[in-house]
Amino acid sequence: MAEPFTKSAAVEVPRDVANKSDKKRLLRAIRMALEIESPAVRRNTQEFNRGRYAATAAIPDYDALKDRARAIKDKSIAQLPELIQTLKTTLRARGGHVFVAATAEDACRYILDVCHWRAAKLVVKGKTITSEEIHLNRVLEADGIEVAESDLAEFILQVADEQPSHFVGPALHYSRERITALFKRKFKTDLPLDTGEALTRFAREKLRNKFLYADVGITGANLIAADTGTIMLVESEGNIRMSSFLPPVHIAISGVEKIIPTRREMAPFVELLPASATGQGLAVYTSFLSPPLTDPVFLLPGKPAKEREFHLVLIDNGRMKMREDPVLREALDCIRCGACLNSCANFQTVGGHAFGGEAYSGGIGGAWEAGTGKLENARFSELCTGCTRCVNQCPVRIDIPWLNANLGDRLNRTEGRAPLRAAAARLLGAANEDRSSAASKLFFGNYHYFAKWGARLTAIAHSFNNPDLARTVSLSDTEGRSKPMRIALERWVGLDRRRVLPAFPKSTLVKTVKKVAPAAGKGKAPKAVLFAEVFTNYGMVQRGVATVDLLRALGTDLVVSECAPEGRAALSQGLIATAKAHAKRAMAELDRYVTEGRDIVVIEPSSLAMFRRDMKQLLDNKDRFERFRSRAFDPVEYVNKVLEKTGRNPTDVFDISRSPVGTDLYFHAHCQQKTIGADAPTTNLLREIGFDVLTTEVECCGMAGSFGYKTDYYDLSMAVGADLFNQIIQQERSTGPRALIASGTSCTEQLHAGFDRPVMHPIELLAAILKR
Repeated sequence: MAEPFTKSAAVEVPRDVANKSDKKRLLRAIRMALEIESPAVRRNTQEFNRGRYAATAAIPDYDALKDRARAIKDKSIAQLPELIQTLKTTLRARGGHVFVAATAEDACRYILDVCHWRAAKLVVKGKTITSEEIHLNRVLEADGIEVAESDLAEFILQVADEQPSHFVGPALHYSRERITALFKRKFKTDLPLDTGEALTRFAREKLRNKFLYADVGITGANLIAADTGTIMLVESEGNIRMSSFLPPVHIAISGVEKIIPTRREMAPFVELLPASATGQGLAVYTSFLSPPLTDPVFLLPGKPAKEREFHLVLIDNGRMKMREDPVLREALDCIRCGACLNSCANFQTVGGHAFGGEAYSGGIGGAWEAGTGKLENARFSELCTGCTRCVNQCPVRIDIPWLNANLGDRLNRTEGRAPLRAAAARLLGAANEDRSSAASKLFFGNYHYFAKWGARLTAIAHSFNNPDLARTVSLSDTEGRSKPMRIALERWVGLDRRRVLPAFPKSTLVKTVKKVAPAAGKGKAPKAVLFAEVFTNYGMVQRGVATVDLLRALGTDLVVSECAPEGRAALSQGLIATAKAHAKRAMAELDRYVTEGRDIVVIEPSSLAMFRRDMKQLLDNKDRFERFRSRAFDPVEYVNKVLEKTGRNPTDVFDISRSPVGTDLYFHAHCQQKTIGADAPTTNLLREIGFDVLTTEVECCGMAGSFGYKTDYYDLSMAVGADLFNQIIQQERSTGPRALIASGTSCTEQLHAGFDRPVMHPIELLAAILKR
């Protein structure tokens, strides 16, 4: 099995690499996370993730609840100026103070002034990511005010002087052993502190008097109701209740996007937030405060009596500008549950100190770092591979991959247009708007161009790939010629020399199929066109041939289109204008076939997902998108459709005894195939035929198309893949060897890298066992 990465000698400090406006810091942060934080991050995020799957499955109206929550948030953002004014009026009428801060500096200055007015020396804080955004602790401490973080995880990070790595579990990158070592080092204690209970007890003893004697308590807010001024606070430890109740002064800080019209509309979030965040049916502590509180202040000996006082600091800091942005506006719907972080394979591997910025992390974090800071601060959003595993997990249905594709697009345009690169981009057919993009983006985003010439010049292309493949074309001195070219490709376009490249076929799918005349359709035979997408046409030709043979043998009137890029490659590089052009080109190629009443069969799952999901963002005509979306099918999905239409039982059509790989299978479905629900038909059909099918539990194999080929991200890709490899190894130890089955081209390449074993596509297996 391939090694995931090689450790370096240098060890980074998280705060040193928090701001990733410089790409070098991003790469250093990835290295740091892989070396130090990865095991704890993986264990904790995956535990959250499994809990979330179980908790959301137990909600009977889960999808309806998500729709309701999204509608509430969308309505609130649309009415935001009016809601701010309503909330100000409501709270001031109750005796509270409200301040709307245009900037982070304004917010900190107001909070500092409140502390001065009350002669505060000690502030106790509940967990609030917004305070990280405005760097509140730094401002208060510079003024001589002690700040005590009361959340256990935030307390750990304060001791370590690190920024949070997760919305919900800020210190999930820490193992118990690392926390023990940290406390022993910082507090000079001889206590063993060798259990979670002992560590919690130790922290509690340190914090108890902070709660009791604090002059000011600061909390965040999960939601705020404009009609009553009610603040919803969700937590697991009770420290937020203590921070808001025990000190005489309570300051709540919140982004303006947390305001919703009414307290009643908090209801769906009470269910969705804990289920999505930690896999709990209900949070341990859910508080609804309608400040200012009227309860008397808790008094201790030596603590002077003071009247209660409440301040709400509403923070803009770029949010109203995000509201006017047609793309970033959607990020304002975020409820900070962390589901997108936990369901992301890259985040599961490196956490928020690599896949994150100074305050916000994960797939959604890029939009927030850009919106509340600078676009360059969102550079870590490049770790979003567009796998879409987060899409169905978001409780308010934010299209996070689309946000990150747009951030990539905007970052591409900051590169500056170099004449040579612009000329190369024009040659590749890249849209004018994308011609300032980095060479690596242009290369991977226009892969169809290189694939076309690679297929035409097969022998030369093979000599550039790698020594083993080059030997098959009988070129002299192939190893010597291959190595310099791979080094050059790594330097010029970021194609990692460690990654073995697949061989170009001797004949493309389109050329191969044209040699065999299609059988004439009979009567009401199903009619379809196989879309010759780039990845199958120039790579996995045998999958295309198997699809054609199988569907024609089942009586389908099947033709094959010409090859055309559909936009997936360009979209993955943030080349949105180019992706739109490619999408329209693919639609034009397929238009006449759809007009003839043909369905569209697409073998590569990422390309299928373009037709079923992503082209909605790229096409101006939504009706045209729906026309193609409703006719696009995975090949095994289509086999099921043909069998159902012709009334045949799978066991009457397929003979499992013909299987060239036995009956025990390990099926790894492509990420986007899972998102669009096209994986279950494959698993179900194989099991119905009689195969013993196990499916992978990992969110992603780590290859993610071009991501795993890039030298910047090869180590991360292999570290993600190691989770899949280990899962298969452990399973085979108990059940014996299993044939590897994968639906995606990139998944196949990753499994080859991990095992160097044959990997079949499900359609190839079905074609092999068809009764002739």
